Amino acid sequence: MNFYTTSIAALVSFYILLLIVVFFFQRNLLYHPSVNNYLKNQNSNEPTEIEKVIITTNDKIELTGWFYKKNLDKFKTILFFHGNAGSLENRTYKLNHFKDLNVNFLIIAWRGFSGNKGKPNEKGLYEDGRSAIRWLKTKGINEKNIILYGESLGTGVAVEIAQKENYAGVILESPFTSMIDMGRKYYPFFPVRFLLKDKFESYKKIINISVPILIIHGKVDKIVPYRMGKKMYEIANEPKYFYSQEYGDHMVDYDEKLLLTLKKFIQSLN
Repeated sequence: MNFYTTSIAALVSFYILLLIVVFFFQRNLLYHPSVNNYLKNQNSNEPTEIEKVIITTNDKIELTGWFYKKNLDKFKTILFFHGNAGSLENRTYKLNHFKDLNVNFLIIAWRGFSGNKGKPNEKGLYEDGRSAIRWLKTKGINEKNIILYGESLGTGVAVEIAQKENYAGVILESPFTSMIDMGRKYYPFFPVRFLLKDKFESYKKIINISVPILIIHGKVDKIVPYRMGKKMYEIANEPKYFYSQEYGDHMVDYDEKLLLTLKKFIQSLN
């Protein structure tokens, strides 16, 4: 065996070994519960006037949540699904604004996040989201008064749950088309479609949503390409709205224009 043949064999062996490692450890690359990169230099304390709640899933995982009641009969309730990194506290700068939008809200931490037991995966996150819906219904809040709000990874859960249901509306912040497309962006040298366990194929599901949708995306998003948000908007059914933030990164700034957009969308659902 000559040098070149030996080198090629070594490279192939290394590539196969790398594939095996990636396959078994891929969820460590996707879910980052201990990474606090969404603080945005904001106060990370929990919002005032929230009720800390525990929501139990069908597979017996206890999820930490924050519930804010302004008026359950008069106002819609936002169910907030956060992204793939950080804790509930990292979303405080957003939640504090919700109180000015005449809404109630519930935010849950995924399994494996914010001290919750369990390990995150696609099927588990869908169960977490549906468990939150069931919990809201025990409070007398029905689907037509719930707005699903997905942030980044949370958009995959919001789209899954909203299919063929009669929620008040859906808000998608920095949505991706699928985790397969995201994997191809970051790991173009791997056969992502065959390796990936958690595919979150939102582009296939958004066509099954018939309620109003607002999609928000920053033009300088360094994590999820802006084109994916535009693609999701193009696929979505009417009524649909798109808010583009010129300077917005992956976690868009909650400036006056965005807050006005959110307020108008929520008011349009009443």
